[in-house]
Amino acid sequence: MNSSSNLSVPSSSACSAEAIVDDYDAFRSALREAKHIVVLAGAGLSAASGISTFRGSGGLWRTFDAMKLATPEAFEDNPSRVWQFYHYRREIARAAMPNAAHKAIALLCASPDELAKVAPSVQTFRLVTQNVDNLSTRALPPSAPASAYPIEMHGNVFRVKCTECDFVELNFDSPICPGLAGTEALLKNDAPEPKIELKDLPKCPKCDALLRPGVVWFSEEIEHLEEIDELMEEQCDLILVVGTSSTVYPAATFADIVEDNGGKVAMFNIETTSADKNANFKFIGPCEETLPKALGVEDRGR
Repeated sequence: MNSSSNLSVPSSSACSAEAIVDDYDAFRSALREAKHIVVLAGAGLSAASGISTFRGSGGLWRTFDAMKLATPEAFEDNPSRVWQFYHYRREIARAAMPNAAHKAIALLCASPDELAKVAPSVQTFRLVTQNVDNLSTRALPPSAPASAYPIEMHGNVFRVKCTECDFVELNFDSPICPGLAGTEALLKNDAPEPKIELKDLPKCPKCDALLRPGVVWFSEEIEHLEEIDELMEEQCDLILVVGTSSTVYPAATFADIVEDNGGKVAMFNIETTSADKNANFKFIGPCEETLPKALGVEDRGR
């Protein structure tokens, strides 16, 4: 795998049998046998926490297509607008709380004892997330080992990086700079978009150049792709696809890869999607309800 823009979905034979719908016992049997489990999370994981996807017909921020703001070209053309958009997203994510699905995943990532109860044969259990909201990390206990932390393939809205030097850090300041203070509230009143001068936008403490959000924009390379590739190609024998329709590359290929390698695929989505052709197991409904139940931790991950 090289980058999100160059991948295509590999050809894949259809599952030998139609996906088992809402069969928790059959899924738990597969869990008990699995050795290398990967959870692939998308926007649906955080929906119950109030995080907007900015996709589809409602994907507008002010009057702008939010998808078109997530590009290097948009940032170069109007860093004031893009930083206001990401400041807004930071404030939304800051106010949100991890939901039951985040907590269920975090419990199994962080606690070998809890994981052994549901997957006694497991050797690895990893979360790969397309989300940038930091909620999966916040769901972890302070004592969680490094391996419990999510692989953030699209970055993190609280990470910033310099446009000129190698400076990168997690920054949870609210606001990240005085110039952005209160701009998120202007949306509620439909006030005109302010033009923030370059000198008043977030600056690098190392070289004083402009900082940018530490997220992966369209046309940019996915982060940690080699590590993810190894998980999918060489290890994973059970993938849980949670809250994503698997239409964005390279995540759209992951279930195909696992299936082609003889692994099993479980889908947890609010509705049926085109990706369900890969599924051995399918759970339709809010993932904050279906996932903890399927994992058997609905009473332990709170």
